[in-house]
Amino acid sequence: MVRAAAELIRTKGVSGTGMREIVQVANAPRGSLQSYFPGGKDQLVSEALRWMGGVAAHRVLRVAAHIDPRTPGALFAGTVDLWRQEFLTSGFGGGCPLVGAAADVASTSESLRTVISDGFDGWQRPLEEVLQSMRVPKQRSATLAMVMLSALEGAIVLSRVRRSVEPLDAVAQELAPFLDAAIPKGTQH
Repeated sequence: MVRAAAELIRTKGVSGTGMREIVQVANAPRGSLQSYFPGGKDQLVSEALRWMGGVAAHRVLRVAAHIDPRTPGALFAGTVDLWRQEFLTSGFGGGCPLVGAAADVASTSESLRTVISDGFDGWQRPLEEVLQSMRVPKQRSATLAMVMLSALEGAIVLSRVRRSVEPLDAVAQELAPFLDAAIPKGTQH
């Protein structure tokens, strides 16, 4: 049910995702909602968003393990490419559930806003750690990770609206030199 909720939030936002629909998509018995989520929709949405934050963090680590050269620009390009491939194979219907939820409920639900913020933090931390492993200074890795997330999320939104991967390609190409320049001279391989 958590995965089904996350997938529906990606396409419909929190408000557009109903509990009956989640149960139907998850192919779960209706009575299971009360057993597993006594806090109702907010609890289920919170769990789905936390889970997606973990998925995003895992993607960062998976990309980092397979990039060559091992540079911030290549890390960002690899992360962007995951979205590029998803859009090209599955269409532009689903975006990031954290953004979908933020646009929908961040100003109306403090508890969900906190969960969304925690989800982004859980995605940003591994980015920071990977950047530091690439010799980006610690104080700079946090702001660069935030720039990477912001640029990626903006490009995802523009790609969905325009039904084109061009925004993704543009941010990957334009940010790579900027990101790679964060490695101090003399420490690059």
